[in-house]
Formats: sequence, C-alpha cells, structure tokens
Amino acid sequence: MKEMYPKNGRVILHVDMNSFFASVEMAYDPSLKGKPLAIAGNAAERRGIIVTCSYEARKFGVKTTMPIWEAKKLCPELIIKPPNFERYRAASKGMFAILKNYTNLVEPVSIDEGYMDITESYEFGSPIEIAESIQKRILEQLDLPCSIGIAPNKFLAKMASDMQKPLGITILRKRDIPHVLWPLHVNEMHGVGQKTAEKLKTIGISTIGDLAKANDVQLKTLLGINGIRLKERAGGIDRRPVDPESVEEFKSIGNSTTLPRDISNQQELYHVLESLAETVSVRLKRKNVLAETLGITIRYKDRKTITRSRKLANPIQKKEEIAWLAKQLLQKHWNGDPVRLLGITGFDLVEQHQAYKQLDLFSYEKEAKKEPLFKTLSQLREKFGKTIIETAGAHQIDQTDYIGTSTSFNKDFLRTNQHQQE
Repeated sequence: MKEMYPKNGRVILHVDMNSFFASVEMAYDPSLKGKPLAIAGNAAERRGIIVTCSYEARKFGVKTTMPIWEAKKLCPELIIKPPNFERYRAASKGMFAILKNYTNLVEPVSIDEGYMDITESYEFGSPIEIAESIQKRILEQLDLPCSIGIAPNKFLAKMASDMQKPLGITILRKRDIPHVLWPLHVNEMHGVGQKTAEKLKTIGISTIGDLAKANDVQLKTLLGINGIRLKERAGGIDRRPVDPESVEEFKSIGNSTTLPRDISNQQELYHVLESLAETVSVRLKRKNVLAETLGITIRYKDRKTITRSRKLANPIQKKEEIAWLAKQLLQKHWNGDPVRLLGITGFDLVEQHQAYKQLDLFSYEKEAKKEPLFKTLSQLREKFGKTIIETAGAHQIDQTDYIGTSTSFNKDFLRTNQHQQE
C-alpha cells in the first residue's frame, strides 16, 4: 500500500462536516431528517437570524444570516431550532476522536472542520480508502455527514472538500489545477473574500487562473505580502504543515458577520454580538489560547468601517466575558447609525498554560485561598512537566478528552449531553 503514497510530498485531507449544527440536531432527533430545518440565533423572535440550515431548507432559498421572517416566507414549513452549543461541542469531540484513529497529525480549524496529514498512514489503506473509512465511521457512529478533500497540501484539500457536498470525497492533484481551479471566479477561492475580490478586479483579475498568472509587483502593491501568498495558492503552492499544536499562525482569532439588513436597534446588535462571542470563544478554546486584547469591528450603512479594541487586565476566553466586553465597546463607540457588519476579534493571544492572571481587589481573596493548591501544582509541573495536572476548564474542548473509545463512541452521547445540560 505504501506505493500508493508519494515518495516526496504529503497527502493531506480536509474533513468538513456538512450543515453541522442542523445535522447534529437531526442526529439527536431523527424525526427532523428530510425536513427543512434551520438553527436561528433567536428562534423566539421573527427578527432572529439563521445561523445554519439543512440542505432541504436550502432548496427553498433559505441561507445563513437570513432573518427568520424572510426564511419563513420562502419556506412556510421551515422548522426553527435554537442553537445548542454544548451538543455541538460534544459532536465535534466525537468527530475529532475518529480522525485521531488514523494519524496524530490532526489540526482542528473550527468546531466542524480540520486537516489531517496521512502521509505515514498507509497501513490503513490508500488515501481514498482512508477517506471513505472516515466518512463511513462518522456517519455510522455519530450519524453525521461530512465531505472530504484529498490533496498534496492544505489549500488544495480545502478547495476539494467544498466541491462535493454533502457526503462527497474529492481528489485534487496539482495537474488538475489548470482545468479545475483556474476557470473559477476568484471569490470562490479559499482565502479571498468579497472585499479582496473587488480589489483584484481593479487590476483585471477575475478568475483564479488570472491570479495565478498575475504580476507580483502589482499584487504586492495592492494586497501586501498576502497578495503573493494568494498567487502561490492559486498556483497550487502551500507549504503550511498540518500542526496539531499550531498557535503561532493565529495572531488573532475572530468572527464577523454581514447583517441581513442594516440594523439600528441596540438589542438586535447585542444578540448578534452574543452569537459572535460564542463562536470566538469556541475557537479560542479549540486552540487552547486566551486573548489579552479584545476588539470589535463596526461597518455602517455607508460602508464606513471602524475598529476599536481594549487591552485587558486579565486574558479571557469565556463567551460571557467576550460578549460583555464587546457590548461595552459597542456602547462606547457606536454612533447610532444603521450597522451593516459586526465583528469580534481576540488579539495578543497567549497559550492557556502561560496565561498569567493579574489579580485585582475583587478576585484577590478568592484566589488567595487557592494559593496552597497552586504551589503544589507548580511543584508537580516542574518535576513531571506542565501537562501532568490541568484544571477542569482546560478540558472543556480538548481534543484528547474523548467520551468513550473509538469503538464505543456513538450518537448516544448526544442524549447524555442533553440530560446534563437540562
């Protein structure tokens, strides 16, 4: 089987869960299968926003960020469910537990996607056999669909996984790039957003092929070093390794959303910030980092954009803290005009085990009581290593903290998780 793998180069998989939140709800409640289902940030109110939806709902034109009233107009039979992030985290742990059966080189990107380097995993079969096995196990054990891209690097694997959804497996080789990738519009390329696509259009770049053949000086003038990086990716070059411990690459972690309409109601903006805070918190926990600076982005109806940030006394990671601070920043810096886009970003990231809590007067007494315990932990870590004992919070989203084993893990965990939450 080793001859099925390259002598030089890597074999990378990108595993992307299909309509993840909606699929988890269907696994938990099979009666929802085959029905148009949407997860909404505030299901009780018609002004709530669609977070994700099932493929059955998409057939009616229902889309992410669409307000509930508009989605219901397109699909009167649409079932609306509130998000259950504890359930989604548990499903995510299950998915990554399965991936780690094939290689230790698994890099989570978000709650529902990750990269795998299977170059040395030939004992499990050919790359396509491994992808089929992963897809089958996730479907059988968790009752969740996924798409998988197979390629020689992370960029091409990501592009491949997007090509067949749901339940697709796509191989994308470098020799396929000219006829598969290059004809695509540049905004279909991973890493190119609408704003970047608009900038590229000003220098005559409309397809990925145009970008691959673009002038280096023009690109660097327009987009800086990122322009050269995007050109390399368009040509199929991506040297990034799959790194389970990757932190350096993440100078910041954030999330933003374009609102379904221009909003000037403060409470609605607060709801959006709460949803963004949840996503940012999950991503910080996934990378085992905390943010020492928190920033928000506000884009107004006239496209004027401002960013404001606050340096924090203590690094944060919890969604409640992120949401509270984001609301404070909005309250202070929002001018009251209709808002088109909101974003939250954590900067100055520190690894969880390095985060140093600067005590204030309020927390001093509570923390002082823990001092004997902290001393003992410190001594144990010095003698046996920093991971010998960790706090319970460090395991909230740790990929090594699996529920059950790879053979016994199945969708029953969803029900267990639900009982604990309720």
